[in-house]
Amino acid sequence: MDAILSDIKACQLCKAQLPHSPRPVMAAGQHSRVVIIGQAPGSKVHKTGVPWDDPSGNLLREWMGIDKAAFYDTEQIALIPMGFCYPGKGKSGDLPPRPECAPQWHTLLLQNMQNVSLTLLIGQYSQKYYLGDTAKSNLTETVRHYQNYLPRFFPLPHPSPRNRFWLKKNPWFGAEVLPAFTKLVGKLLTD
Repeated sequence: MDAILSDIKACQLCKAQLPHSPRPVMAAGQHSRVVIIGQAPGSKVHKTGVPWDDPSGNLLREWMGIDKAAFYDTEQIALIPMGFCYPGKGKSGDLPPRPECAPQWHTLLLQNMQNVSLTLLIGQYSQKYYLGDTAKSNLTETVRHYQNYLPRFFPLPHPSPRNRFWLKKNPWFGAEVLPAFTKLVGKLLTD
């Protein structure tokens, strides 16, 4: 596992397509029990090199009902993005994750984590990649039908402040899905 993590940190696979020097950001351990697969680091995370070290991470930790110490404990949680480097800005926010990363690194990482009980699929990119044809017609419907993907996967919207309108428009998420999610995460991390 250490060799894989070292190779990821040194990755230059999409250097020519990035608007800056590559800085792969992720965290994982051989004994991780919960895997969080997000999109790609934002500009703040690119600067700090700490996954989910931004307002999105704060809200995700709140949803999970855990503090930073538990969140960054790689014996418990692996933080693996679809794209390991900040892809740069687009017209309406960050660009999509680079498509090279997941096929290059995810299988290697996941094969070396034997204790995974649950994988959180944050946002449409990870849901499309991992759920394939079983994903519903859009993110909203995939999240609404989260029970279809248990016990292996739990699809969630991205906890970005940009999604506050989605959260407001879909109150069932906070009323029904979040309590079930928080309870499940708590059980997995304390068993």
